Amino acid sequence: MALVLAPELPLPTWLAALDAQIARAPNFFDGRPVLADLGALPAGTPDVAGFLKSLEERGIRIIGTEGAHPSWAGIEAWGRPFPAASKPGRPMTIPDEAPKNTPVPSPVAQEVSSLVLDEPVRSGQSVVFERGDVTILGSVASGAEVMAGGSIHIYGALRGRAIAGLAGNAKARIFCRKMQAELLAIDGVYQTADDMPAALVGRAVQAWLEGEQMKMTALD
Repeated sequence: MALVLAPELPLPTWLAALDAQIARAPNFFDGRPVLADLGALPAGTPDVAGFLKSLEERGIRIIGTEGAHPSWAGIEAWGRPFPAASKPGRPMTIPDEAPKNTPVPSPVAQEVSSLVLDEPVRSGQSVVFERGDVTILGSVASGAEVMAGGSIHIYGALRGRAIAGLAGNAKARIFCRKMQAELLAIDGVYQTADDMPAALVGRAVQAWLEGEQMKMTALD
């Protein structure tokens, strides 16, 4: 599961629009793997590697490219080229304001540092709570995501994405009762389902950071 960015010419105009979207939602790309679809760029486009570097400088983590022309030098630095997709990706819209599932504090609740949800997070839903920990008493479905400024506690199955430690909290942790995650991320360090130890799949797990490396261990 990855986001897809599909740049178009002229690139300076496209980057300016991207910067405006990031300004409206500065944490949107935090901890998310991104695939760069370069199929719309002509073969003669200069310095495509430099363009990808400019995305990286904006905090966008490129894990691979698609539609890259063989003549472009330096593309390999951003992951192996992927073959063209067999079906088009879904359009992605960066929100102009807080997502629907983002708790909006009232004047009397600005010191709240934790969020507890007693319902499951369904596919397609996104829960974002930047001020502290998030606790989910149910499960997180495939295609759903939970993002927290602190730690994430999931008392059901985690089948979607859990992104903890937004805005630089390297001490945050992720706990789940049944780990079947699509992606785990803490302070920008992430593991996808393919990277996770097979022995931990389906078990109660906690994840944390040691330096720049994510560690995982069973809780049962």
